[in-house]
Amino acid sequence: MKNILIIYPHWPPSNLAGVHRPRLISNFLPEFDWHPIVLTVHEDYYEEKLDDDFLKTIGGTTEVIKVSAYKSKKKRIIGDIGLRAFFQLQKKAMQILKERTIDFIWVPIPSYYTTLMLPGLYKKFKVPYGIDYIDPWVKPRDVLGAFLSKAYLSNGLARLLEPYAVSKAALISGVDEAYYRPVLDRNFKGQSIANVGMPYGFDPKDHQIELNNVALPWKEGEEAYIYAGAFLPKSHLFLKKLFACISEIRDRGEWPVLKKLYFLGTGNYPGKQIAEYAKEYHLEEIVIEQKERFPFLHILYFLNQAKGVIVLGSTEQHYTASKIFQSLLSKRPVFAIFHHLSSAVSIMQSANAANYLVKYKEVMQESELKREISEVASAYFLEPTIWQIELDALDLYSAKKSTQALVEKMEEVL
Repeated sequence: MKNILIIYPHWPPSNLAGVHRPRLISNFLPEFDWHPIVLTVHEDYYEEKLDDDFLKTIGGTTEVIKVSAYKSKKKRIIGDIGLRAFFQLQKKAMQILKERTIDFIWVPIPSYYTTLMLPGLYKKFKVPYGIDYIDPWVKPRDVLGAFLSKAYLSNGLARLLEPYAVSKAALISGVDEAYYRPVLDRNFKGQSIANVGMPYGFDPKDHQIELNNVALPWKEGEEAYIYAGAFLPKSHLFLKKLFACISEIRDRGEWPVLKKLYFLGTGNYPGKQIAEYAKEYHLEEIVIEQKERFPFLHILYFLNQAKGVIVLGSTEQHYTASKIFQSLLSKRPVFAIFHHLSSAVSIMQSANAANYLVKYKEVMQESELKREISEVASAYFLEPTIWQIELDALDLYSAKKSTQALVEKMEEVL
């Protein structure tokens, strides 16, 4: 069995979204004759609220090695745990590489700064490495905010550091090719390098874990429709048009009083807030936003108990929406808006789950988009739902399939 060293500073009981990538891949690696060794930071050094139930989602064959980190101060100068634990992770990685046979090193990002140890490790130990883009490191200019803002300066630093981090890489992977294609274009012009795009996917065992004494965030008797997870910077257009349509339904007196829209775990995001949009469209009694993160397994439970699920994608076609899997696996009817070229569209269509899907195109006038949303939303919220999802079709997009794709590329490199 080959050994893979996965370096990622967050690990359950951390409940951050990025944790799912190494967790899901490591759960399935043994099925392809690879033993996962996860090098991470001890949870005592995490800043986020911990979720002990999340530990139930880790496969029993994953070997986890934890290091310390510099604690963040009340007045934070450095918060990124990839920086606070950089030297500890690097030291332990060198020890592992000295003492054990490691066939491949794989580092999902963000945190981005852990990648800066990889060229040095390769120079010393000649173990090939891959970098996995959960999110782009170098961001498009239209999401950077004001000149010389923190995001603007961080992006400038990324442009300087990324070429070094990928300089000795044997493999570039990501949740979608669109996430890492600019990396290849910037840094590997005319050079051939192994690369593979594979979605987060899902582990069906997550949905079989039972929890006790979990309170629902809505009142008894309400028909709750759930949007779960971070709200995207490029989802604002979809949200505005949806709220405008619901406002018109309410003004016609057709909106049932017990139907509520719950936006859970939306986090901090730029621009106008969901609660502000609700006030603008006079939907304060219909729309409830709770921005704080919920434990992952709690979210799965909420989705399973909801009347329906809402998924708002991005106006960008490369957005893959990993949340679509947990939404579909809830077996609840899903109302969704995606770019028509998003992989989420083909996923929903393959599972016979596109009954309430709105497909956005850049050429659409806003009036046309609103008209399409209005037609689908009226059918979804006001009429009996038609929902006969074919979950077997999702197997092609499972975390097991993603792991298989990664393994095939690693073995190609070796």
